[in-house]
Amino acid sequence: MVEKKKSNILVAAVLNLIFVVIEIIGGIYTGSVAILSDSVHDLGDSLTLFVAYFLERKSNKKPDKKYTYGYLRYSLLGAIITALTLIIGSIVIIYNAVIRIMNPIEINYKGMIFFAIIGLLVNIIGFKLTHKTSNMNEKMISFHLLEDTLNWILVIAVSIIMMFTDAVILDAILSIVISLYIFTHVIANLKRAIEIMLDKAPENIDIDKLTFELKEKFNIIGIHHVHLWSLDGENNFITMHIVVRKDESVEKIINLKKEIKHELLHNGINHTTLEIEYDFENCNDIICDIKNDNEGHHHH
Repeated sequence: MVEKKKSNILVAAVLNLIFVVIEIIGGIYTGSVAILSDSVHDLGDSLTLFVAYFLERKSNKKPDKKYTYGYLRYSLLGAIITALTLIIGSIVIIYNAVIRIMNPIEINYKGMIFFAIIGLLVNIIGFKLTHKTSNMNEKMISFHLLEDTLNWILVIAVSIIMMFTDAVILDAILSIVISLYIFTHVIANLKRAIEIMLDKAPENIDIDKLTFELKEKFNIIGIHHVHLWSLDGENNFITMHIVVRKDESVEKIINLKKEIKHELLHNGINHTTLEIEYDFENCNDIICDIKNDNEGHHHH
């Protein structure tokens, strides 16, 4: 099953690349910056697809002595590389479109429609191949392909309008709109990928609420030294110190650990490391002491 998904990325990549070549020729032949701007975008897409394919394969490698967490972050690296490619592409396109608005050129509209229809078909196939996924790398790809599909519908519409009016400037304006749209979405994705790389806690998990609920539910004296991060936007890790009473039985503690892990799994955290501390123990960690001040003891 997994293999099939990866070869889908590869098929989409090859399709896209063949199409980029057609598009560059088409953009030059028709004189359309909207088509050229889309070719840069599509080149970014096929690069992403290739990088995604290879990094995705690498990211599926099992943990080893070199990468004890496994290779999942290689897939994020793919997302970051693509994002940068697309951002540079968008800037180049906007720059060229602005020049074009100042010096309009004659455009071959019929050619534009022809290329737009090919573009539409290629992207619909690519989207179909990649859209069912929860993987950030592939999500980004199928999102781009969907966006391309919409762009081509726009290009077709603009070409038709331009056949009947003399609004050559529409083409350049369309290419700026396409580029800005790509730009804003890519920046958002890039920001997210970088935050995961920097071990930012996942947005969808509220640590304070979580620790409060654990303390209430399992009647724990204190929880501190909580660290939460995500490897790739899907696999979440947490480490924490759990303070228990010194007279707790071994069975009770084993059970507590099991229940806490189960509860955390339910909250979307699939790797949990717990350190059990007794209430008379002194946690030697500076970070702990800071947290301990606001650690109210429970009254029965």
